[in-house]
Amino acid sequence: MILRTAASRTRQPVRKVRTATTTTGAPHPLRHRLDPARVEEIPFSTRDGVRLALTRVDSGERDRPAVLLLHGHTASADMFLLPETRNLVDVLLDDGYEPWLLDWRGSRRFPYNETGRRYTYDDVALYDIPEAVTRVRERVGDRPLFVVAHCVGSLTLSLSMAAGLVPGLAGVVSQGVFLTPKLAGRTSLRMTVAGELLRNRIDHIPVDFRKVGLRSRYTPLFALASRGAACPDPTCQILHNSAWGSGASLFVHENLSDATHDRLAELLGPAPLWILPHLRRIELARTVVRWHDTDHRYRALPPNALDAAARIDTPVLLLAGSENGLWLDSQRLCHEVLAHRQPQLDVSYAEIPGYGHLDTFLGRGAALDVFGHILEFLGERR
Repeated sequence: MILRTAASRTRQPVRKVRTATTTTGAPHPLRHRLDPARVEEIPFSTRDGVRLALTRVDSGERDRPAVLLLHGHTASADMFLLPETRNLVDVLLDDGYEPWLLDWRGSRRFPYNETGRRYTYDDVALYDIPEAVTRVRERVGDRPLFVVAHCVGSLTLSLSMAAGLVPGLAGVVSQGVFLTPKLAGRTSLRMTVAGELLRNRIDHIPVDFRKVGLRSRYTPLFALASRGAACPDPTCQILHNSAWGSGASLFVHENLSDATHDRLAELLGPAPLWILPHLRRIELARTVVRWHDTDHRYRALPPNALDAAARIDTPVLLLAGSENGLWLDSQRLCHEVLAHRQPQLDVSYAEIPGYGHLDTFLGRGAALDVFGHILEFLGERR
């Protein structure tokens, strides 16, 4: 969550791409109920100069398999550490794993969605994920390393894997979307229209109405999100009822506890509109495609991740809620496409009845309904 003073709220949005990324200042602190002595923060900077953060949770044992957790865009490692419920880190620790959490440049713990140099998902796939994997491997040695990835964290991971930049993983759990993103027609249309109409007016869409106030340029967006909403909370409306104005839904409302619902503005940050051109290109192609076609720095990434999927050398579990209101049946589609085009790959699919997108991790019953699928997949390959 980005905190602003009253004066900063009235400042005009930045419309020029900055030449350097803001790297000063500590990231927003994680909120958890773990013993602080067990939580090791490992800040690092990528080769292109962006400050990121790795977090290791000490299990007390040195021979455990490691699991790297990747959040979605505008979320953070907090989504795996909810103190109000039994979270994924709790479950991994109890089942004999060493959790690692990456806050990549799309994390709400950093200011990069509002300030600093703009980026594309190419940067996440080329720099953030491979360099984090390298740092984890430096610490865990030859122990198995798994990855559990959510939403855009999973989407960009698929590009890294297709590029051969993260070889030798013991297994990958992909939640929500992987190689074949698919949005509802109205969501795709709204993304296009929003990108054209709003790009010269605002550069991001906030989620916390309390931070922007009633008299702001964002008020019409919150008003639009409130139409037909059953919940009176403006943050819930813009996420559950609208997904930052796209018309999609990020979770099944009744799956969240009251405590988690009240923390939505802490768990999810502003959505940058300047990322829409790359996301739009990906959605139109129905696969993860590279944005930079002429910049030689990105030649390590394939132009089309699906065409390069034969390079994926690790088992993959495609996980999705049956009521995913954002990516729809993208994971089922991915399983079908890979079974046809790359039948040699070890790819499986599991659907969670009654769950949407974010609630597969944030839901109060996720430990019972969802995490068992993850543990079963990891356990068969540890």
